[in-house]
Amino acid sequence: MARRSVITKALAAIAAVVTLGSMAACGSSDKAATTEDGKPIVTILIVKNTNTDKVTNMQWAKDLEKDAGVKIEWKEVTDDQWGQQKNPSMSAGEIEDISLRAFNPDDAAQFPDLFEDFSKDMDKLPNVKKFFDEKPDAKKLVADPEGHIYNLPSSRGKAYSGSGQNMMINKAWLDKLGLEVPKTWDEFEKVLEAFKNDDPNGNGQADEIPMNIRKLDTGGFGWYSPMLLLNSTGIVTGFNKGPSAQGIYVQGGKVKSFLVTDQYKEVIKYYHELISKGLIPADWSTKADDAYYADQTNDGKTAKTGVIFGWSLADFGDLRDQYEAMPVPSAPGVSADKTVWDGSSNEFENYKCSVSANAKNKDAALKVVNLLYSEKYSVQQFAGSFGDTLTDDGNGKYTEDAKKMQDLKADNKMPALADRLAGWIPDSVTIDGDYDAADIQEVNKAFDEQRSHFDPVKDYMPDYVRADATDSTTISNNNTQIMNTAIQKTAQWMSDGGIDKEWDAYVEQLNNLGLNDNVKLWQKWYDTYTK
Repeated sequence: MARRSVITKALAAIAAVVTLGSMAACGSSDKAATTEDGKPIVTILIVKNTNTDKVTNMQWAKDLEKDAGVKIEWKEVTDDQWGQQKNPSMSAGEIEDISLRAFNPDDAAQFPDLFEDFSKDMDKLPNVKKFFDEKPDAKKLVADPEGHIYNLPSSRGKAYSGSGQNMMINKAWLDKLGLEVPKTWDEFEKVLEAFKNDDPNGNGQADEIPMNIRKLDTGGFGWYSPMLLLNSTGIVTGFNKGPSAQGIYVQGGKVKSFLVTDQYKEVIKYYHELISKGLIPADWSTKADDAYYADQTNDGKTAKTGVIFGWSLADFGDLRDQYEAMPVPSAPGVSADKTVWDGSSNEFENYKCSVSANAKNKDAALKVVNLLYSEKYSVQQFAGSFGDTLTDDGNGKYTEDAKKMQDLKADNKMPALADRLAGWIPDSVTIDGDYDAADIQEVNKAFDEQRSHFDPVKDYMPDYVRADATDSTTISNNNTQIMNTAIQKTAQWMSDGGIDKEWDAYVEQLNNLGLNDNVKLWQKWYDTYTK
């Protein structure tokens, strides 16, 4: 992913990459340990975004090699390639000395003997130790109940601590029609009706899309899901990551599934009402993502979309000045102080760096890792090399050449790893020109109040809660059938109605497919990590 990983609509071309070759040869076991002049050789696998330049072309990577006193052999793969190669690589017991954005804690739980336990190496990783001391939640993301740490997380800074899941409305349309930002579902529906009937874009055509929603995915509820509306009812979602994507939520320390709640049913019925009135496109459930995103920008002159769930005002392109973020309106019977918003965070990811337990030059590999987590190399991984797209202004202040970065990114030659960094941007650091941070902060603040209405542990499944390998397999197997059933029925009810007469049978079916078992397993692991 680039910094706006899930927002990237489409890429024009795939950058050249170096493939791994055969699985038997991909690890470090058959590699020479040193160069002819005695430098330790360290192999690094990196799973890159397709719009990123070769790492070997980046000056920071060359400087890293010099500062570490090693010879780095970079292996670059795309997400698709790694998706095919990861499991065979682990099964064969062959991984590179260092792997960046390749393995997660669940992988390590399945193959713990493959990975170095960083908890034993903190004296050699002072930058990582400082990271964990200042950001204890980052450590929780990767430490298992016994304290083992097989993966290192990343942080792209406090500027990204919001969810990135935002509800946005065309304020220019509201102003033209003399309307206020709606605070309840009833008010919201009246606004959408005005957007449909009163020609707010002023072109004399009935071409407005009052509200545009993404189609549902059987994989779960993720980015910009229509089910963000559950927050209107007081159920806190966490759709960036974790079990919320499969319907799991927490209320007062008790784990539940919103798939069988009255609130979920209420949201579905409300969507059906909006769809049946033409306030949401009838083809919402089949529209490809490209077409969905195109509705937001259109010709760049005349807006056609009233409300979306999205990342930031940048989603609207040249029309961004017409829009603003709006707190989610409250459902009937839910007071404003009980209305919440998605509790996810974009700041941390838990699968950024691993070291092979069998690395021949382990101390050298750990030295490289420690440098990656220094401020010097973290900011360059994120925003590009000094003297290229990034300037070091001193005292933790940096300036990014946003235009150059955007131009290179468009040419599939982005000179940084962006959100794929294996590093840590401390709170004391500021990067002027980081357009993504500025965009996301502009809209996140609209949800600060609603995000304060719940306890981040008692009413939300913390991102650091994970099931072990055995329970993860059970949960995953159950979820395949549960989500297939739930999503198919949800989409049907949203479009066609009929939920009341089928609801009881649906609930019984999900329970028979293991829903209650999953809830009990998540309760066990929630309690393990939080009590």
